[in-house]
Amino acid sequence: GNHPDQYLMDGTAAIVPDGFTFRSGVTTVVDAGSSGWRTFPLFKEQTIDRSKTRVLAFLNIVGAGMRGGAYEQNVDDMDPVKAADVAKEYNDFIVGFKVAHFEPAQWTPVDNAVKAGVLTNKPVMIDFGGGDHPPLSIEDLFFKHLRPGDIYTHTFTELERRDPIVDVTTRKLKPFVLEAQKKGIVFDVGFGGASFDFRQAIPALKSGFYPNSISTDLHTGSMNAAMKSMLNIMSIFLAMDMDLQRVIAASTWHPAMEIRHEELGNLSVGSVADIAVLNLREGKFGFWDRNGYKLKGKQRLECEMTIRAGNIVYDLNGIADPEIIKSGE
Repeated sequence: GNHPDQYLMDGTAAIVPDGFTFRSGVTTVVDAGSSGWRTFPLFKEQTIDRSKTRVLAFLNIVGAGMRGGAYEQNVDDMDPVKAADVAKEYNDFIVGFKVAHFEPAQWTPVDNAVKAGVLTNKPVMIDFGGGDHPPLSIEDLFFKHLRPGDIYTHTFTELERRDPIVDVTTRKLKPFVLEAQKKGIVFDVGFGGASFDFRQAIPALKSGFYPNSISTDLHTGSMNAAMKSMLNIMSIFLAMDMDLQRVIAASTWHPAMEIRHEELGNLSVGSVADIAVLNLREGKFGFWDRNGYKLKGKQRLECEMTIRAGNIVYDLNGIADPEIIKSGE
């Protein structure tokens, strides 16, 4: 990032993918709206084209992308037709549209993103709520604005600016959330720096509600706080008694289906050889959220080896034939 005054669009809080992917067993990342239709060509040139990691993207409904501040509040820059045109032009890389960081209590960004989604037959991902007004209703969002296949991220957040899935007084899951999931609304973790709270997650999972997909929302803030890495979040869900098979599915095949790239996220014959070899370490481990609430766990996932398109790209303990990774190559 060359622009320290910008937030996640070509800024210093954004990260070069190869620096954190392979060591965590990750071979494909989906950028969650850093760039918009005006800035996507730059994002493609600097990040997609220069990464060994497969990089796909949600296109921000804001033309300028996540530049921060007033740029992301500019309703005039939320152009569904131009966004759809760019998504069609770069169809192999753009998987859908993103709404984020909008503060006024109005539906314009959501509705414009959905319009772009309709024009391209692609999903939208919603990072919802901002400002100091009462938050917009997630029930309205799920049943009046989104389509089946659209994605709600930061599912387990508990911030005043957002309408939570678990009632903060009764600590019970709101019944319409399970209905929304049955209708086809996709619930994504998007752990981030401030978007995961055990007070939301634990009661939700106890009610039989599980996220469709597990994701990081990785940037320099979240990776050095409670979130850490994809494997740490997967370990957190294991510690909350989500079973291993379900955790793996939510981290691989489900996200591939959500972004309509069914050629990814599976080990079928003929699939690309993107493989993570994980070790489930037994011991005493601790996990925490942004409020310092702690959860103890007995298992932690670690990445032993990552294979990308048939090549070993990461090997923690040198378990491969040492001729395969030669130093200096």
